[in-house]
Amino acid sequence: MEIVVASGNRGKIREFTQILECPSFLVRPMSELGIPEPEETGSTFEENALLKARTASRHANLPTIADDSGLSVDCLDGAPGVYSARYAGLHATDHQNVKKLLNEMNGVDQSSRRARFHCVIAVVRHFEDEQPLIFSDSWQGEIATTPSGENGFGYDPVFYLPEYRCTAAQLKPEIKNRISHRAKALEQFKAKLHHTDILATSSGQNTRA
Repeated sequence: MEIVVASGNRGKIREFTQILECPSFLVRPMSELGIPEPEETGSTFEENALLKARTASRHANLPTIADDSGLSVDCLDGAPGVYSARYAGLHATDHQNVKKLLNEMNGVDQSSRRARFHCVIAVVRHFEDEQPLIFSDSWQGEIATTPSGENGFGYDPVFYLPEYRCTAAQLKPEIKNRISHRAKALEQFKAKLHHTDILATSSGQNTRA
């Protein structure tokens, strides 16, 4: 069975494809189908994930999976949050977003730099699906004072993991794809797949972690 990934972010698509590697379905990035990205107008990660999933499903007429994820920093009262991808502006690059984050946190003591990544996964069997499947998880860390590492994307170069003594961008992809917020949320989806044919029915129940 085909499933569309509703994202235009190459890093996310790469992680989706690697983590969701499964013989039971074929992962199709929405770019392959010429589907435009919708404007993220939701006020929560769940609202945006559902918006993206329904929009892509309507265009493709296929089951669709989407995520909305972002970084929440304690000393910034949870910012950048749902605005993580556009923290430095609507078309900001990863570098610009990281630079703004570090500027906002200039002078903050390391003990006060706690942060976490959040990820919400939404799965719809069709765009009018009244019982979408929702999976969520988070990843605890700290914000480093300078970027390090070449792997990953987004804020990975400054998301420091004390237990690994490195940033998310310094982790090997196979490790990140086992412990990250997105990996853990997608594993919930995969576990659900193992127990029921959720993509072939319209009677699934909402699932939250």
